[in-house]
Amino acid sequence: MSDLLSHILVVDDDARLARLLERFLRTHGFAVTVAADATVARARLAQFAFDLVVLDVMLPGDDGVTLAREIRARSDLPILMLTARGEIEDRIAGLEAGADDYLPKPFEPRELLLRIRALLRRSGHVPAPLPRELHFGPFVFDAGRGELRRAGERVRLTPSERALLDALARTPGRPISRAELAARAGIRGSDRAVDVQITRLRRKLEEDPRHPRHLVTVRGEGYALLVDAPDGP
Repeated sequence: MSDLLSHILVVDDDARLARLLERFLRTHGFAVTVAADATVARARLAQFAFDLVVLDVMLPGDDGVTLAREIRARSDLPILMLTARGEIEDRIAGLEAGADDYLPKPFEPRELLLRIRALLRRSGHVPAPLPRELHFGPFVFDAGRGELRRAGERVRLTPSERALLDALARTPGRPISRAELAARAGIRGSDRAVDVQITRLRRKLEEDPRHPRHLVTVRGEGYALLVDAPDGP
């Protein structure tokens, strides 16, 4: 497993519920990608490595049971199915298709969170712990608080800048692709949208943003945050 946050794919055609789930799960330390139907979900599954799928049974086009069966045929990715119907037949169909757990709508978000964490533990996919404070140049980033300080003074970050810095800080020195950063930071749009946010963040981190020393571009791979070596014992 990657030492980034666990990445969850939420597949639900209820846009309002999907947005609420995305926001709720992000606040509890998960990276989230949303798909409104099976076609989009297949594209996302081909693009990213996920740790769990939250899958609605009732979808336009191919339903969730069909998609669950496809996923299970090629991987052991944990699947938690949601449905507005609570009949035993739906539950059995989902489980027979390969779902690992089942939660009828409406549900309590905290119960969903507990079930997700239980599935991740059982599968060996558990969220990475937050890093300790990271030091780079005159800056200190406390990921637990989402706080950046320069010479003891707090630096104001937008939500997108904070999410980007948090994602980069979890794998210091390792490049992360634009697509993965977009998914983990909740940035919508093209790669250009990520580049714009990186440029803005560099203005706050770099003495010369045109020649960055901390938030660097790794050609062909993405962006990386270079931090100071930890002090010895």
